[in-house]
Amino acid sequence: MPADRLHLVRHGEVHNPRRVLYGRLPGYGLSADGRNMARQAAEFVQAMQRPVATLICSPLQRARESSEPFTALFGIEPVIDERVIEPTNVFEGKRMMRALVNPWNWRHLRKPALPSWGEPYADVVGRMNAAMTQAWDAVDSGDVVIVSHQLPIWVTHLAVAGLPLRHDPRARRCALSSVTSFEMVEGKWTETAYAEPASTAGAVDVGAV
Repeated sequence: MPADRLHLVRHGEVHNPRRVLYGRLPGYGLSADGRNMARQAAEFVQAMQRPVATLICSPLQRARESSEPFTALFGIEPVIDERVIEPTNVFEGKRMMRALVNPWNWRHLRKPALPSWGEPYADVVGRMNAAMTQAWDAVDSGDVVIVSHQLPIWVTHLAVAGLPLRHDPRARRCALSSVTSFEMVEGKWTETAYAEPASTAGAVDVGAV
């Protein structure tokens, strides 16, 4: 038998005083509030009273730190999987409002459906699906937790729902330390739940791709 349920968990708030789009840049760990958010996400999953068989996370610092409460509560070490990492983005290190008013950057906005400023959405969906499916098949029972990032989780939701991958980043339903849950039914992913267990009032969330 494969896994029972798979949870995509977004990382908590990042310490980002310059409010840049941090993407894959090193050195962007969780803020104090972000650590609390990650703990609340782990406690939410624990409250389901479902055994967690495996814990997977992105190699980026903020995801690894967000996996730590799961290790503490469930006693399992995370497995790093490059396939659930944040996408590439040409605007890394920049403040988006400033970058978008610079005509030199407009060339990166020519094909928003791709998108032309970073990794194609279809490629992100493909690698996420591969990581999810492998994790699902690798355990005999129990749940899988994957700590990832906003865009990979959101485009996975869109793909599973059969919706276009092109979207407005401002309209994503993927809050800090949110939990999006799936089951595989007859070889296809089905989204079963979405929850925002963490207190995010006043949080800074401007660094997502």
